[in-house]
Amino acid sequence: MPLSDRIVADPEILGGKPVIRGTRLAVELILELLAAGQSESQILDSYPGLTREDILACLAYASYLAHEYKAYPIPA
Repeated sequence: MPLSDRIVADPEILGGKPVIRGTRLAVELILELLAAGQSESQILDSYPGLTREDILACLAYASYLAHEYKAYPIPA
């Protein structure tokens, strides 16, 4: 399933931050919860409208961004 089926950015929702389609849950929120140690089941319990596939789409989005990011060292 393409990311665009689950992750969208609309200037009218959360200032254009990527969110899970049909919600106001920002991708960054889900990633922060995972990074803080919350389990998938804890997140799903806290947000009943969320699905496992939504969480996986957030991870896939983060992976995509990590692959696209280019860091260039600045000479000292």
